[in-house]
Amino acid sequence: MNKQELFENIKKKKSFLCVGLDTDIKKIPEHLLKEEDPIFAFNKAIIDATAPYCIAYKPNLAFYESMGVKGWIAFEKTVEYIKKNYPDQFIIADAKRGDIGNTSAMYARTFFEGLNIDSVTVAPYMGEDSVTPFLTYEGKWVILLALTSNKGSHDFQLTTDTEGERLFEKVLRKSQEWANDQNMMYVVGATQGRMFEDIRKIVPNHFLLVPGIGAQGGSLEEVCKYGMTKECGLIVNSSRAIIYADKTENFANVAAEEAKKVQQQMEKELAAIL
Repeated sequence: MNKQELFENIKKKKSFLCVGLDTDIKKIPEHLLKEEDPIFAFNKAIIDATAPYCIAYKPNLAFYESMGVKGWIAFEKTVEYIKKNYPDQFIIADAKRGDIGNTSAMYARTFFEGLNIDSVTVAPYMGEDSVTPFLTYEGKWVILLALTSNKGSHDFQLTTDTEGERLFEKVLRKSQEWANDQNMMYVVGATQGRMFEDIRKIVPNHFLLVPGIGAQGGSLEEVCKYGMTKECGLIVNSSRAIIYADKTENFANVAAEEAKKVQQQMEKELAAIL
């Protein structure tokens, strides 16, 4: 999916919501544990319920890998289900990979050849040769970690060099030598508020993947005020606040209601550019 196709889907759905599939076997409704594949059963119900209100899904690999082979199978089945039934959805493998070149090439092969996923999150700490193997696939996206929403982001990402440049700013500037806004996005946490202004000075046209709305307390209004572009430029993720909104047999309907609430907020924010 290219940048224009992504924007067209945002306009069509009046939404830039990404539903995070952080599916924890210990948190899903108890009645699903009777299913042959509880993780996939949960994901399928959530996807069917929320698809009208979102433009992307983001399975977090840690939740699947923690289950071993069964978890990876559930992940693969989830990806295939989305691709077959909701082909307009942008799929993000939230894997945060990044290693020496030949290892990164294998990670890229896993997600872009084996699973044909649209994008993967990548850690930039090891530099250019750890990122560029992901950029060799036409039509695929790298989503590079830039400024995250966790408390520990202050440990490294906000540190400054002798010229006053913060580390996340260096990541944004340097990475533009490797790719452009047609195949690279950046992760920026919703809790960073007005920092989006500083980010947009460096990457005015790139899409940003924004986690931290909902359970982590990020403000959608603030993110849009400082981060939205004329092409939207935002994919805002919500995970727990949607998928775990209810633990009864009515969980999917409640998830749909929560997703719809977010979509309605997004529709208002999009009115200025659509």
